[in-house]
Amino acid sequence: MKLLSIAGARPNFVKLASIASAVDSHNQTYQKNPLSERINHVIVHTGQHYDIQMSQQFFEDLEIPKPDINLEVGSGSHAQQTAEIMKRIEQVLLKEQPDIMLVVGDVNSTVASALVASKIGYPNKRPLIVHVEAGLRSFDRTMPEEINRLLTDAISDLLFVTEKSAIKNLTNEGISINKIHFVGNVMIDTLKRHIKKSLNSKIKDKLKISAPYGIVTLHRPSNVDHYKNLELLINSISLVSEKLNLIFPVHPRTMANMHKFGLMEKIFMSKNITITEPLGYLDFLNLLKDSSLVITDSGGIQEETTFLNIPCITLRDNTERPITVDIGSNYLIGASPDKILPTVELILKGQGKNSNIPELWDGTTGDRIISILIKETKT
Repeated sequence: MKLLSIAGARPNFVKLASIASAVDSHNQTYQKNPLSERINHVIVHTGQHYDIQMSQQFFEDLEIPKPDINLEVGSGSHAQQTAEIMKRIEQVLLKEQPDIMLVVGDVNSTVASALVASKIGYPNKRPLIVHVEAGLRSFDRTMPEEINRLLTDAISDLLFVTEKSAIKNLTNEGISINKIHFVGNVMIDTLKRHIKKSLNSKIKDKLKISAPYGIVTLHRPSNVDHYKNLELLINSISLVSEKLNLIFPVHPRTMANMHKFGLMEKIFMSKNITITEPLGYLDFLNLLKDSSLVITDSGGIQEETTFLNIPCITLRDNTERPITVDIGSNYLIGASPDKILPTVELILKGQGKNSNIPELWDGTTGDRIISILIKETKT
């Protein structure tokens, strides 16, 4: 069986690590039992994230095999990037002719690859399209990721979901329950597999920081692409830093806009904020597991903090991961500055919410996915 997996951005790499590990485990079993089916795993890196810290570093940290193919797409508008991925992935599919094409998450690489695979034939068939982390909905169609999620799910053949709310979302959209599998969260597989290794990171020594501290990450266009919005958030983060030391790994998009809007001085004036470049997975995990709280607009961090029982203040009006709010450690407060500091103070007083680990976030999701794929290709 030939499985072709697509990855293009940091969250994709973290999820792909779990799939790659599960494939390796399966193939080791195959060596002992020739009657089982060996998986030929082809990894395609679209090059959507091309910064070494946000791409190559993750492959190294997560021990993902070097990509067999790199499309080297690079940056551009959503239309330009999606179109370029579609042009280049078509040639890959025609050459490799995989039985299954697996996409993860909600980035442009995900929807572009799924669209091409849904229309291709080589000969008289096309690959089975598999979407890992399907069915998540923010119900905010101004988010590019929401459009990517909707379109990818509509044309996928198998949909693997992380939480049960996703099943309801998919069936409400008319997708057959027979296509949907509740398997858990591959990001948690990767976290559990690497948390011990992250202890070897020297990032705290490098940054000259020790607990207690918080972490800040910002990258969403609605927060960082508009001067007034970003200024208000920077002001709020500065106020939080008077209560707690903060580490701020700055996304390239955010850094560019902070310089553009003349906001770097405000950060540098805050002595308790440590600015750093984007971090590799192991360095970030080392910081995350010992943090007092996280202030973020990321999707994946909402899940990681829930598993680690670390308070997460999400600067968004909605989330496609409601389970992190319903039973996890996530506070969905919007981007209003007047809510950030009170929430931080509540947490630092020890009056935060109780958190539980969601069902099937147990570290074996990748194995469940591979078992289902084996069964599906035999039927």
